[in-house]
Amino acid sequence: MLRVVLAEDSVLLREGLIGLLERFGHRVVAGAGTAGELTAAVLEHRPDIVVTDVRMPPGFSDEGLRAAVELRERLPGLPVLVLSQYVQRAYAEDLLDSCDGTGVGYLLKERIGHVEEFVGALDRVARGDTVVDPEVVRQLIRHRRDPLARLTAREQEVLALMAEGRSNAAVAAALSVGEGTVSKHFGSILTKLDLSVSDDTNRRVLAVLAYLRG
Repeated sequence: MLRVVLAEDSVLLREGLIGLLERFGHRVVAGAGTAGELTAAVLEHRPDIVVTDVRMPPGFSDEGLRAAVELRERLPGLPVLVLSQYVQRAYAEDLLDSCDGTGVGYLLKERIGHVEEFVGALDRVARGDTVVDPEVVRQLIRHRRDPLARLTAREQEVLALMAEGRSNAAVAAALSVGEGTVSKHFGSILTKLDLSVSDDTNRRVLAVLAYLRG
């Protein structure tokens, strides 16, 4: 029997997973609906494994995965299995690099074909194995090889003009589009380059540096 802390903001999905895990003989010692609740529950219960979604309140971006990485830093060797609808590359790499990548898993929800597959992955991660969906591996490898490969041709155009020092208005004039369109393209560029919001970094500069290195 594994003692599990489960983090999932959807009440229905969380309760469904609790029932599923208990059906296979495991015990969910705490269910968390936010990243803060996840951290508090893990520190209180010291579970055998953590199962978490990536997107959690309040921001619904990468709070769950970020909390898992921080918990692995505070409790080295804590097994963590991430269930997600998409690959959050920045923190996925941190998670897989932590503790030499032992006792971690990253599965895409839509690619889990059988309940037994999920439960088997849970058991393996708890034993210290690494279980990663092949699609996650493919995206991480592609990202490390060429972070600009995911940008569309128009997004690369926008970034190239920004690398010349042009403002959004100047980029818009050069491409004969509105400034709002440029802003949308830039937002997409930041997402694809995994440049999350930060008070002490200039994401425009980082995006341009990524372009110049590419």
